[in-house]
Amino acid sequence: RHNHAAVCLLLLPRFLLAALTLWLLDFLCVRRKVLLRMREREPSPDDPPVCVSDSNRMFTPASLRAVWYGQRLDLFKTAHVGSAAPNTEVVVLHEPKRARILDYARGRRPLILNFGSCS
Repeated sequence: RHNHAAVCLLLLPRFLLAALTLWLLDFLCVRRKVLLRMREREPSPDDPPVCVSDSNRMFTPASLRAVWYGQRLDLFKTAHVGSAAPNTEVVVLHEPKRARILDYARGRRPLILNFGSCS
């Protein structure tokens, strides 16, 4: 229970900064919408009408949950710049066994991992 409170205290400043950023972005979108409405009162033949919807809001409960989750994942990640690489377990495709990533490193040659897409 003590650890949970400590994690929350560590995450809170980062979370609040991200939430403030989302709020500012929403504020700018709302401000733009107000300015567009004011401009619509005085139509100009040179400017085409612009549609701004309320569905593209960023400061929502779902986005705040996603920010909190992302900050928590970032805090507990095992890979850090300048530190030793984590030696994660992997599944060997052509054999029914498991190995570790660093088992494939050879001497001083760098090990390159390519995370591709199947789509």
